[in-house]
Amino acid sequence: MPELPEVETVRRGLSPAMEGVVIQRADVNRPDLRWPFPERMAERLTGQRVDRLRRRSKYILADLNSGETLLIHLGMSGRMTVSGDPLGQFAHKHPMPEKHDHVVFHMANGARITFNDPRRFGAMDLLSTATAEDHKLLSVLGPEPLGNDFHEQHLIEAFKGKNSPVKSALLDQGIVAGLGNIYVCEALYRGKVSPRRKAGQISASRVGALVPIIRHVLQDAIEAGGSSLRDFRQADGELGYFQHSFDVYGREGRPCRTGGCSGEIKRITQSGRSSFYCAQCQR
Repeated sequence: MPELPEVETVRRGLSPAMEGVVIQRADVNRPDLRWPFPERMAERLTGQRVDRLRRRSKYILADLNSGETLLIHLGMSGRMTVSGDPLGQFAHKHPMPEKHDHVVFHMANGARITFNDPRRFGAMDLLSTATAEDHKLLSVLGPEPLGNDFHEQHLIEAFKGKNSPVKSALLDQGIVAGLGNIYVCEALYRGKVSPRRKAGQISASRVGALVPIIRHVLQDAIEAGGSSLRDFRQADGELGYFQHSFDVYGREGRPCRTGGCSGEIKRITQSGRSSFYCAQCQR
């Protein structure tokens, strides 16, 4: 499942071809993905200008001049790729249609945005821009980890009295939005905190120190274009490269990268997900 850096990478890739540009035609080639598309979606999108392209957690939000916002979730295998951009920022010509091209945006500048999703776990919805934050998928989200509302005191208060492991607490989208398994593993390694530790038993100073670490991990991943493990592609169709910089994720049995540490990376299962960590460095 793409995490915040992958979604932000896609948003940035789409922005030059979509922001300020009219959707000349929208092709909706099936009635649903993870859930049914909104009524008359193609009609409601056609002729609308994308005033702003933003991200909230793992969702891409396209604010339209109609007063509606298109919400997009990539799901497990969803990809949004750009072709035929006349500004020369995308080198790809329009490809032949593929079986799983479920939604296609034909932009007035000549660009084509294709949403391809073989597993159909992605989703799209249309909602009122004015009340977007009240949408059922957005209203439950905590602060953005790269925003001002995510700060040391917020995380300290959120962890107080929590009996769950710190790994589970950081994956709680109500505590902080957009974090997923990969980047929590990486942040805990950099913070030298074991994923087994109970969130409420970690000192306030160590909890507070996780905030800038989480930000740095996410920023490093965004700069590398995200992580490509299975299906993820950037908007230009290229792979992300942060997976080559993983310190712990997917490195079970390999030496710890901390200087002077003789430990090796271990993998445990927590809530059905793999956690990777160094038992010697992370306490």
